[in-house]
Amino acid sequence: MAERPVFIPNHTGKQLVIEKNISFHWNPGMSISQKRKNIVALHEAASMIGVSPILEVSTKSDQQIGNRLSAFNLKVRRNTGTHISLESAFQGSKVFKYGGPYSDLYGKSGFECKKDERLKNSGELVSFCYDGIEWDLSPHTAFYDWLYVNAVHSGPCIDDVLLRYNGFSDIEFNPAKSINCQARSCALYVSLKKRKLLENAIKDKDCFIELVKNGYIQKTDLSQMHQGSLF
Repeated sequence: MAERPVFIPNHTGKQLVIEKNISFHWNPGMSISQKRKNIVALHEAASMIGVSPILEVSTKSDQQIGNRLSAFNLKVRRNTGTHISLESAFQGSKVFKYGGPYSDLYGKSGFECKKDERLKNSGELVSFCYDGIEWDLSPHTAFYDWLYVNAVHSGPCIDDVLLRYNGFSDIEFNPAKSINCQARSCALYVSLKKRKLLENAIKDKDCFIELVKNGYIQKTDLSQMHQGSLF
């Protein structure tokens, strides 16, 4: 058995996203076919407690929209008018104690960025800087969520499809090893959209941070995780 979270947009109350940990039968193996078996098992288990339909948001999704919404495929628009992958924007915006941001990564694929040794050898992460705007590490997922929500909002014919789902998953996400999750960001987007908070959230950084800080409960125990593994 294994346990993975499913993220549910919450349309009322303070909490914007509800995180439910779901136990399901795990199929071992690294192949896409095995991962998709795990996605099916996770979704079936979630359905048993009333969470359905669920969209898998990752490169392993068998739904075209779920694959498209992966951080490696989703495009964000820079102030220059160019479009880059969300993963490249996120990795290239990291500021470390001894270097960064490495904006040259904006021109590379997300997979290439993840392999760049500078991201591992520049000391501890201290902030993010994207298009000249500085982002603190707290709230912990704010910068990633902001990038993601903006990318979805500017992407053609994406948001209406997302509104059809009651939950989102990412089979690759392990909350014991990381905190940023594209499935959780999808749920946040839907919640903001249905609450009619989206327009204000994306046009103003401070407004977005307040929404995340006050209405988005992060359940990960950060005190038990190494700083270098969080992002």
